[in-house]
Amino acid sequence: MTVRSVLVVAAHPDDEVLGCGGTMARHLAQGDHVHVLILAEGVTSRSEQRDRTAAGEQLSVLSAAAREAHDRLGSTSLAMLDFPDNRMDGEHLLEVVKAVESHVKMTGPDIIYTHFPGDLNIDHRVVSEAVQTACRPQPGNQLRQVLFFEVPSSTEWRMSGNSGFVPNYFCDISSTLDRKLAALGSYALEMKDWPHARSVKACEHLARWRGASIGVAAAEAFVVGRMLDTLFMT
Repeated sequence: MTVRSVLVVAAHPDDEVLGCGGTMARHLAQGDHVHVLILAEGVTSRSEQRDRTAAGEQLSVLSAAAREAHDRLGSTSLAMLDFPDNRMDGEHLLEVVKAVESHVKMTGPDIIYTHFPGDLNIDHRVVSEAVQTACRPQPGNQLRQVLFFEVPSSTEWRMSGNSGFVPNYFCDISSTLDRKLAALGSYALEMKDWPHARSVKACEHLARWRGASIGVAAAEAFVVGRMLDTLFMT
């Protein structure tokens, strides 16, 4: 079996598990390498002004939660950068693209998972655009798939009039849903109470619904950004 390199690019700690935690666990179970890049720090938007010093304890707690979540999943690597939370539209896109390009070069992914470009959250949209820019189809690039995931409490909160999330690619996570939910348990402080869309119970319901829509017990759904048919490649 060919070992693949997988790169997950997310805006905030917890987005990556919400969006594709079960799929990551499936990749890892079959021996693939799964690298995770989280671009924004995920805390300072809760204050009127960005103050990393004042938010230092919260940032440390969230960083520890992310590392625990990925210890539970068994991820190959985790990189956490320091772009400002929910203020990434104020950054030069080129700087975000360069950060993504650096990790693409370092990990040599066959598959990239990232945010759906139509999410409500501005950081999600910036990250998605940066990934698309960093992954321009250059000759010799080994990247074969770019898949956009959904993040509960962002993807479905975008109002009508925008391009909605209509999945056309699914991963059966019946055997790894428990690992996804356990990883979300590490992010307990980021999760909400039911019936909030970003509650553990809602995430399980979503996985069950996505599974039922394709005839399996649980699934994660994606929109294909790019997919190169490798059937006839030598």
